[in-house]
Amino acid sequence: MAGLKEAGRLGIRPFEEAEPVELRPNWTEDDVQAVIWAAYRQVLGNEHVMQSERLVSVESLLRQGKITVRDFVRAIAQSELYRKKFFYPNFQTRFIELNYKHLLGRAPYDESEIAYHVDLYTSQGYEAEINSYIDSVEYQQSFGENIVPYYRDFITTGVGQRTVGFSRMFQLYRGYANSDRAQGKKQGRLTWEVARNLATPITVPSTGALAGATGGDRGDVYRLRVLQAASPSSTVVRRTTTEILVSYGQLSSKLQQLNRAGSKVISVTPV
Repeated sequence: MAGLKEAGRLGIRPFEEAEPVELRPNWTEDDVQAVIWAAYRQVLGNEHVMQSERLVSVESLLRQGKITVRDFVRAIAQSELYRKKFFYPNFQTRFIELNYKHLLGRAPYDESEIAYHVDLYTSQGYEAEINSYIDSVEYQQSFGENIVPYYRDFITTGVGQRTVGFSRMFQLYRGYANSDRAQGKKQGRLTWEVARNLATPITVPSTGALAGATGGDRGDVYRLRVLQAASPSSTVVRRTTTEILVSYGQLSSKLQQLNRAGSKVISVTPV
């Protein structure tokens, strides 16, 4: 959806340049390994998987051709590992947002989608909640049996997709090197926009010194540690470090202002 220049600035070029990962007929061991790691990366929110956490028996079934990639994705999302990372520690709305991101490759579009999944979990439980994404027509049309889910709203707008999903994904995606658990917040990130049916402003994922910064709620305040530029009229060349408190709504513009002034932002952390 974005051009190459914009994709680089927004931090989504790796998705625009990469082909979907698919397990095709007559696959090799390298092919199945690529599928396994792509599935872990997608479903577990870009978090590193330790050897002890791997679903070895399910991987074996995939290698033997006894299950499909879709079955493998389902096994990861139904596992105790997924529950520990995303279900137990988060509020329900955050868990649903992440399920949309991990399993359908998009953000929730409206409040009715959130409400549906809240009701589904309450009435039928965890497994039904997970299966509702993977068994959906949307999943089948988008990924079929052998494609690993990917962030569709960063790449194309197809049947059933809405353009609002492009901007909303940036509240759930905070950069190619960031993971969902590293973002910290347990509450839903899209509650305000989805409840009011509003488009979400794009918050550019941070890079370099700002790699740990995350999106936030409108009431949040962030502490910026800034290495200020030396005054052009001064003979003193040593730069000083200061701290600035900035509201979430002013964060983007403040970072741009500091950059234009030649100052270097060392870190951005929630207060």
